[in-house]
Amino acid sequence: MGEIVLSAVISKATEAAGNLLVEKWSNLTSLEESMNWLKTEMLLIQSYIIDARTKLTQGDSTVKNLIKYIEQLADDANDILDEFLPKIERKGTIGCRVSNVSSANKFVAEIEKIKRRVAEIDGLRTTYGITDTSNNNNQHDYIPWDQRGVFLHADETEVVGLDDDFNKLQAKLIDHHLPYKVVSIVGMPGLGKTTLAKKLYRHVRDQFECSGLLYVSQQPRAGEILLKIAKQVGLTEEERKENLEDNLRSLLKRKRYVILLDDIWKVQIWDDLKLVLPECDSKIGSRIIITSRNNDVGRYIGGDSSLHELQPFDSEKSYELFTKKIFIFDNNHSVDLVDIGKSIVKRCGSIPLAIVVTAGVLRARERTEHAWNKVLESMGHRVEDGCAKVLALSYNDLPIALRPCFLYFGLFPKDHEIRAFDLINMWIAEKLIVVNSGNTREAESKAEDFLNDLVSRNLIQVAKRRYDGRISTCRIHDLLHSLCVELGKESNFFHTEDNAFGDPGNVSLVRRITFYSDINAMNKFFRSNPNPKKLRALFCFIDDTCLFSQLARHDFKLLQVLVVVIANDYSMEIPNTFGKTSCLRYLQFEGQMRGKLPNSMVKHVQTINIENSSTYLPTGVWESKQLRHLRYKGGFEASNCCFSISRKIYSLPPNNIQTLMCVDDKFVEPRLFHRLINLRKLGIWSVSDSTVQILSTLPKELEALKLIFYYQSSEQLNLSSCSYIVKLHLRGSVRLNSESFPPNLIKLTLCYIDVEGHLVALLKKLSKLRILKMIRCKHKEEKMDLCGDGDSFPQLEVLHIQEPSGLSEVECMDDVSMPKLKKLLLKRTKFNIRLSEHVTKLMIRI
Repeated sequence: MGEIVLSAVISKATEAAGNLLVEKWSNLTSLEESMNWLKTEMLLIQSYIIDARTKLTQGDSTVKNLIKYIEQLADDANDILDEFLPKIERKGTIGCRVSNVSSANKFVAEIEKIKRRVAEIDGLRTTYGITDTSNNNNQHDYIPWDQRGVFLHADETEVVGLDDDFNKLQAKLIDHHLPYKVVSIVGMPGLGKTTLAKKLYRHVRDQFECSGLLYVSQQPRAGEILLKIAKQVGLTEEERKENLEDNLRSLLKRKRYVILLDDIWKVQIWDDLKLVLPECDSKIGSRIIITSRNNDVGRYIGGDSSLHELQPFDSEKSYELFTKKIFIFDNNHSVDLVDIGKSIVKRCGSIPLAIVVTAGVLRARERTEHAWNKVLESMGHRVEDGCAKVLALSYNDLPIALRPCFLYFGLFPKDHEIRAFDLINMWIAEKLIVVNSGNTREAESKAEDFLNDLVSRNLIQVAKRRYDGRISTCRIHDLLHSLCVELGKESNFFHTEDNAFGDPGNVSLVRRITFYSDINAMNKFFRSNPNPKKLRALFCFIDDTCLFSQLARHDFKLLQVLVVVIANDYSMEIPNTFGKTSCLRYLQFEGQMRGKLPNSMVKHVQTINIENSSTYLPTGVWESKQLRHLRYKGGFEASNCCFSISRKIYSLPPNNIQTLMCVDDKFVEPRLFHRLINLRKLGIWSVSDSTVQILSTLPKELEALKLIFYYQSSEQLNLSSCSYIVKLHLRGSVRLNSESFPPNLIKLTLCYIDVEGHLVALLKKLSKLRILKMIRCKHKEEKMDLCGDGDSFPQLEVLHIQEPSGLSEVECMDDVSMPKLKKLLLKRTKFNIRLSEHVTKLMIRI
């Protein structure tokens, strides 16, 4: 769809023109004129294509060629900008400036060619009677309503209209005579199978010794699923690496477990899994919950008695769900809207997902008969292919600027939990989010608004929220994921390993591609496209040791986003050299990848996220003038660490880096903090006494601090003056007293910390603390009393205790302590518990 690419061209040209005005590094007025012309002309063409598509939907097929011509023009203009802008904007020596002028001249020449093609389009649009709709089209300037406050505490696990189903399933699950110990939730897509199964699983899992939740999908791998089960039920890393199947089977024979296997398509995967899962006649009382679209799959796994078939809602339940979603804040609406609303619900085919998505569309409309009738008319007179038409409607209702951000979710595997931090910075790296000021923090804020808008439209689901209520992770429903894949291919926005090879001539035009599981598909793609000159984003979720050797032998001229995620414990070596990646802006490696990144890969990068890998950085990372976020595992030998052998960070502009996780202590000194004035997240490993002494000089913008102590510190930690820090993570041996904690602390994580009575007393008095995690702490006293004198943990909402040592009892028997507690999570704990009735209801033990 050309509108998306045109929107990208307009955004990039706008930003570039603004930079030229600010920088004024050249007297090439023709460059500035070309950039402004491109922006203005693309805005006009964007309005033409909107009118052309309207004529096409009305049956005028003569405009097809015009639309295709515009799409090709938009693609070429986008390529020109991506190729030349980095060269033009690059600063440095006189020689570099001469190169800039040369690139600028070539850019102007390319724009002259675009001008001739635009003249041809102008003639064609006159022939076909296409009009300029720019006066009433403001979608490019779309500014989303900031809904962070409104949806901050939305109940994402709410199940509307399925109470009877939940109660029946709960009774079935705890029935001691349940054959095969399996509950099968089956039904057509969009009925709420996964939502219901997750609520059931979360409700009962604390009654079992161990638990696991897995997404199976259409192309499952038994080995990957078993490994994920093993991690969740508590198998050690050593047990997972050696004799995984035997060790897992042995553990599950001894323990009472509940496992949710979501979205099983075929019985073959169960045949593989049941060889490891204990026999079906186990008397321990373990349970398996499955969801499937196919009744026969559920019947095969658990027998007829296991089946619970969800049905589309009746008209009463459908309208109840609709009103609950559409009238979130008030129930004031005219009687006339009721009839229209019921007609809309009927068109949704009584499918909950379709109803919820349609409600999201209507919430962005005026609450008038005219506005609602327009939505009703656009839905047609019947629902085709379930709720496909409704889902397509929700996409078409998106402002143009928001559409590529929605499609981006299709690049991830189904049911993948996506970090908002990653997603936002991928959008920015590809310039899907652009602000005229060029300010990265402003762009991040706008991207977060976009994500909140997609959530409010019910297109994206929130999986987890951060300590401050903002979105931490999210996911997309599998039906909407399929819509992204379909629209992504249709618009050439992205392709998957399954749909990139339909037309051999189009392989070279692929702009983004994702490989979910098949290395053979990846090899085929690069054989067909050995010079992927148009590729902007490459996503690899493949467990294969030859992955990097494939990536190392190709040049990626315009690649801006590279994501490699390895799910299994396979170890892969990173090659010494990669192909050309001079435009790379976002890099993410996750999994057992070892080696040093090449300097050429990181010189112009904005975001590096390798904290969940064994990768280490070259010194060239500090040559990137655009570096904003660095998430790095740390802990490598000093001789291999870019921090200990490079001082180049001190040459960076003072306002660039916002995230630095984690820094070697040897690298920390006061001038680092004075240089990085906009630093918001900082981690330091192997903290020394000298570093503890200078923490009072931390940047005033800092929100989150992580300190890792490898050795006993003799200095007293003092953060009492750091009122700006709201999130603190402490690990290792550190001396703590009343001055150790920032006064506005909201989230505190203590890991491997020595816990005595005086420390617990201090924690109780932290007046703004909402989340407290105590992980593998060493307790000096056998009993931990959480009670107080009416002011114990006044704001605490979540208390998480995991694998403590030396602790035999936890007590909180009064009704006034922790008055705002919402969840008490006890993970791998064996101590005795004496809790009030109120706190007991909030406890989850796993």
